[in-house]
Amino acid sequence: MAFKYPAARRDENKVDDYHGTKICDPFAWLEDPNSEETMAFVEEQNKLTMPFLEKCAVQPKFHQRLTELYDYPKYSCPYKRGDRYFYFHNKGLQNQDVLYVQDFLDGPATIFFDPNTLSDDGTVALKMGRLSEDCEYFAYSLSSSGSDWVTVHFMKADDLAPLPDMLERVKFSCLAWTHDAKGIFYNCYPRQEGKTDGTETTSNINQKLYYHVIGTKQSDDILVAEFPDHPKWHSSVTVSDDGRYAVLSITEGCEPVNQLWYCDLQQLTRSISGLLPWVKLVDNFEAQYSYVTNEGSVFTFRSNLDAPRYRLINIDIEKPEREHWTTLIPQHEKDVLGFVSCVNQRHLLVNYLHDVKDILQLYELSTGQLVRDLPLDVGTVAGVSCKKKHSDFFYKFTSFTTPGIIYHCDLSESNPEPTVFRQVEVKGIKQEDYKTSQVFYPSKDGTKIPMFLVHAKDLEKDGTHPVFLYGYGGFEHSIQPYYNVAYLLLVRHLGGILAVANIRGGGEYGLTWHKAGTLGNKQTCFDDFQCAAEYLIQEKYTTASRIAINGASNGGLLVAACVNQRPDLFGCAVAEVGVMDMLKFHKFTIGHAWTTDYGCSDDPEQFQWLIKYSPLHNLPPGPYSGSPYPAILLLTADHDDRVVPLHTLKYCAALQHGVGSSSVQRQPLMVRVDTRSGHGAGKPTAKAILEESHIFSFVAETLGLNWKE
Repeated sequence: MAFKYPAARRDENKVDDYHGTKICDPFAWLEDPNSEETMAFVEEQNKLTMPFLEKCAVQPKFHQRLTELYDYPKYSCPYKRGDRYFYFHNKGLQNQDVLYVQDFLDGPATIFFDPNTLSDDGTVALKMGRLSEDCEYFAYSLSSSGSDWVTVHFMKADDLAPLPDMLERVKFSCLAWTHDAKGIFYNCYPRQEGKTDGTETTSNINQKLYYHVIGTKQSDDILVAEFPDHPKWHSSVTVSDDGRYAVLSITEGCEPVNQLWYCDLQQLTRSISGLLPWVKLVDNFEAQYSYVTNEGSVFTFRSNLDAPRYRLINIDIEKPEREHWTTLIPQHEKDVLGFVSCVNQRHLLVNYLHDVKDILQLYELSTGQLVRDLPLDVGTVAGVSCKKKHSDFFYKFTSFTTPGIIYHCDLSESNPEPTVFRQVEVKGIKQEDYKTSQVFYPSKDGTKIPMFLVHAKDLEKDGTHPVFLYGYGGFEHSIQPYYNVAYLLLVRHLGGILAVANIRGGGEYGLTWHKAGTLGNKQTCFDDFQCAAEYLIQEKYTTASRIAINGASNGGLLVAACVNQRPDLFGCAVAEVGVMDMLKFHKFTIGHAWTTDYGCSDDPEQFQWLIKYSPLHNLPPGPYSGSPYPAILLLTADHDDRVVPLHTLKYCAALQHGVGSSSVQRQPLMVRVDTRSGHGAGKPTAKAILEESHIFSFVAETLGLNWKE
């Protein structure tokens, strides 16, 4: 059936000049989220989309089954502060995870902090929680309706008494206690005109670093670092394991590079009272340095300096010149060095990524020598908790078919062995019904790209199976195996195959892999993703009309760009909170930070890269007579202040105007705009379940899939 889409006004007079190229932006009026016209557009779109989603044949069953299977207990790794253990736990369908405390690992646990009590619908979320070194205080930040803006609150950790202290205008912040528990480092932005609730699009610049003393007003907070000549810089403080140093990392954008400054807090003549006397250990953006630990003046950092797969280096701040820097653990010949944590005073817990699968090992801090491997199945380390001064540590394993196994190991024992501390089973899902495999397929330039496949164990390759193909490909972010009940329902009840393509732009093989899909090479990401679909067809898993593609944020850009380039290759496309206007993204909220991955239209050469694939600018104009587009579902949310909704709204208006007016376009082109919701972090369980149900019901409806018991 053909669909009648809401009419959207086109302002043909809105033309921007990019280095002599005139670009019409007829739906620019949708950039104002508060205008009555924008709100009416959103309402009309939801009036079309929501009834369609609710009437999809499998929606009631998918939603019911997803709710049943989502109702399993979820746990984080416990972590030790003072003499007590803390962990997050969700009984199953609670909107937000609850923080518990216990005196002993096998003792009773009590609720320490429950975010579910803060709102009726679960839209107030705990973003960050930090206990002071000896567990005197708990600092925590709360976000409303999914916004990146948070307010920071404080309470006493022993009797849970709330403190009057409150910090506002906080976003993309560190929270770092000094070890004397007198105060905390945090970042905040200057006051700005208009709203700061996550519905505004104002650019986030001039972030500053402050120190808040407990028991004082925010207006009395001490400014300890600012960068007036560099409005786009972000800073973050780590207080060293021994409590002596404040280590300052400064970034500009999302590239894995930072400046590295430090301050010896012990040398201050009096307590923190003004701008700190920072020592600039690294004052350029040539490489990344992440603090691991320090032994006196010798600091250990994870770094990509001359090491695209990362290594550990030691720097003695008493001999800071680069010729004195040494390598503690050299770069691996193939695997990527992931996170590194210090434990038991003298050991390092070291993670490597080997063909997108995690390895966990124990090393000596003093020599960099390998002590032993730690047991791990094929999958992902989803969490680690340890502290240098404690002898024990926890790590959590997950995979596409394993919700979570938490291991515990105490290195003070004579023969320390990790033991299963907690293992979660999901009733109604049998792991042995599923098969996970990894394939390597050739991209356009011959590079072998890894891809995970999850499907029924007895699958026959007859070219008929529906495929849900997911990708991201950006910001050095690796897509590793993770547990998602909706994926298993797709396999079990819709006869589908989950395919996760580890395309370039991500960090799966380090910096070289990342850079191969950024800036002027961004097209490589789209080639890799399209070649994944072609491989699945060629290998007789599926056919083009039965492939649904999905991605979120940078992955939403991926999906939309691939649909524009190859509408014939897919049957359905679901783009969540995507970056769709590549010429203007840097003008809104934190978009300026992404120019390190994408480039910026202010630069003539980079404008030429962006205009070639920008989803908004490569949609066919009406009247359209080319091959029909796949079914498209776009998702955004009113409080998404990371990728603001205007990207999706403008793209939707242009898509419906051009492709939607074509007589050959039978499949729907729709947008779902959620309210009291943001980019994704902190989304309440009920909203997450409904959204997943809508996505997979849309896929089933438009690919013609039936529910199988």
